Amino acid sequence: MVSNNVKAIVEMEWQLFDKVRNIGGRASCQDDKHTFFIMRSSQLMAWSTEMQDSYYYDLLSAHRDGRNLLSEKYAYMMERTSPEEFQRIQDSIPPRSAQKDEKISFICEAHVHWQESLAKRYPRLAGSGRSIHQSEDSISNTSLETYLWGELATYSTKTIQLYADYVRRMQMEGKNLSEMILENTMAMYGFSSLEQAEEELAFRSS
Repeated sequence: MVSNNVKAIVEMEWQLFDKVRNIGGRASCQDDKHTFFIMRSSQLMAWSTEMQDSYYYDLLSAHRDGRNLLSEKYAYMMERTSPEEFQRIQDSIPPRSAQKDEKISFICEAHVHWQESLAKRYPRLAGSGRSIHQSEDSISNTSLETYLWGELATYSTKTIQLYADYVRRMQMEGKNLSEMILENTMAMYGFSSLEQAEEELAFRSS
């Protein structure tokens, strides 16, 4: 069940996403609200309520300042995928502190490790999504690592700290946050488990 809190965040994000202007023009995913709702809700549902509340405040605060956090996410990603273009636009987005970058790197490293574990157990499911590592980035392919890094760069210091603390808790409890997000995604597509979704992909490819 998607909470009202998550619905409010995703609706605000969708309005921002609709206004993102890409170098190559409007992307097809900007006209697919259903998929956007599933993917974003799946992630947010795996967070703590405190993280959700903090990020919602980030969105409200950015709106008051006339900023679009979704546009900034793609701009930060360009630091890795299009360095020359990033040099041209970097003054238009907020700078990051070394302390924030350190926490972002920690969170990304944890998610890369979790995703690698998922890829071993569910190769078809993992293979149907983004490549995992920054080293696989190209003009036409943005890895999970870089995509997450760009998104985290838009979060406030408070939200990043909450996220880093949450990751540490997941690690101490032996939980895989990436798996929790994927379970939410597959459930919203009607699958009862990751195993069932993996078997369905195997059947379709046979």
